[in-house]
Amino acid sequence: MIGVYILRRLAAGVVLLVTLSFLVFCLLNLSPGTPLQALLGTREASPELIASLNAQYHLNDPFLVQYGRWLADVCTLDLGQSITVQSEAPVGHVLAERVGLTLQLGGYAMVLILLVGLPLGMLAGIRRGRRADRAISTGATLAISAPAFVLAIVLLYVFGVALKWFPVYGTGTGFVERVAHLTLPAATLATVLSGILVRQTRAAMLTAMSQDYVTFARLRGLSPLRVLVRYALRNAALPVVTSLGLILIAALSSTVFIERVFSLPGLGTLLLSAVTDNDVPLVQGSVLVLGAAVILINLTVDLFTLALDPRTRFAVKDGA
Repeated sequence: MIGVYILRRLAAGVVLLVTLSFLVFCLLNLSPGTPLQALLGTREASPELIASLNAQYHLNDPFLVQYGRWLADVCTLDLGQSITVQSEAPVGHVLAERVGLTLQLGGYAMVLILLVGLPLGMLAGIRRGRRADRAISTGATLAISAPAFVLAIVLLYVFGVALKWFPVYGTGTGFVERVAHLTLPAATLATVLSGILVRQTRAAMLTAMSQDYVTFARLRGLSPLRVLVRYALRNAALPVVTSLGLILIAALSSTVFIERVFSLPGLGTLLLSAVTDNDVPLVQGSVLVLGAAVILINLTVDLFTLALDPRTRFAVKDGA
């Protein structure tokens, strides 16, 4: 039954990706400028050159024919060729060069979010109404309210320019340098998104600590640590895991702005350059990769939910 559920989710994900790619294709077709202008660059727009480029990239074909040709190529794992960012380079190759850095940044940010958000959220839930709870809740609200790009500029100036603790741009070579270069961007993402995890964890802990099974465990004389870990935290894990999936998706989407501020050659910077230059194949490929990542993250979260809560497994079996 679980296998049928996974297949259904993957089929729905494919339909969603096709719909998303079609909408992006429509928006690019309606946007100012044309791929032909990007292909011409500074060259003289002679009739022969224009005719050659139109024939090579099928720019004179109807809109639906262009999209159908692109979709047919995608089914054979061919994402086309970049027009401007790396002229005539395969889109798959260009994306493979950039996606690694974005994943490293997102993973680093998630580690910081977990190290900060989970303990503070648990502490706020346990100390409800006390000074620690009020301080943590206020800090979480301020973190959520802070625009990511503004916070990035502040951290860049304070810790990169003024204090010179971290590099202000580039990626570095080797593991140690890469960590140093990604610390400020990851800290920016973690500061904004950890507030969400703090609030979700606090709410889940408040709900779990007020349940009858926690009260009965305390009456049985179990230690506070055992009550917290075995009863409260275990039952609070479900909404926390769900929120972690949303936070990871938000981290990947926020890298578009963070990479631009810190001059990181990741997928976000690549997507912005492709949109500016009207590089349709590269935009389509980038959106396809990001959309697939979101779908896989949601599916992974749902599978973790099935593993954590037996009631969800019964619901899936009934639905199947």
